[in-house]
Amino acid sequence: MAEITAITPQVKDKTRCNIEVDGRFFCGMKLVTVMQYRLKVGSVVTRESLSEIQLESEKETALDKALFHITATMKTEREIRDFLKKKGYVEEVSDYVVGKLREYRYLDDVAYARAYFESAAKKKGSRLIVLELKQKGISDEAISEALAEHSSEEEAAKGVLEKYLRGKDLTDKKIIRKAYVHLLSKGFDPDTARGALEGLYDED
Repeated sequence: MAEITAITPQVKDKTRCNIEVDGRFFCGMKLVTVMQYRLKVGSVVTRESLSEIQLESEKETALDKALFHITATMKTEREIRDFLKKKGYVEEVSDYVVGKLREYRYLDDVAYARAYFESAAKKKGSRLIVLELKQKGISDEAISEALAEHSSEEEAAKGVLEKYLRGKDLTDKKIIRKAYVHLLSKGFDPDTARGALEGLYDED
């Protein structure tokens, strides 16, 4: 069992409040729901019961907010869960919302990884792209599937190199070494970086 130690109005939405349990933030909830279930400071509850109350009373509201959040750009499952958590929704509500978004085909981490590769591959190597996707919570399986469809990085490396070297002295070995390191920092593997440099000098 646990005790509700604070119920405070939210700053950005006066129709909702934050509920603290045992001195720590637990969730956000509509004021009308708080009144309906007669929740107050000092009430002894279980965390499971509070989660169930929020799930039943606010799952559709949470879904609407997630749908609005996802319309501007594609989002990963982790990004949706982080968004809902910041809004004060419990894990059970996030599970419901993620399930619905998958059902409606608004949420697809494999499709996200493919689109991310297609966009980022114009200026980054696959090593850096894979790292960024992992940071966004994309699974190794989804990344591998997207990576398998990824084409050669040679043209992208050449474009990044040409932009970096524009206006610089191509006979300066220090600049060439820095250009090589720059390509590595952009996620291109050593062979691709060397190939881009060699191709540039072959053309010159």
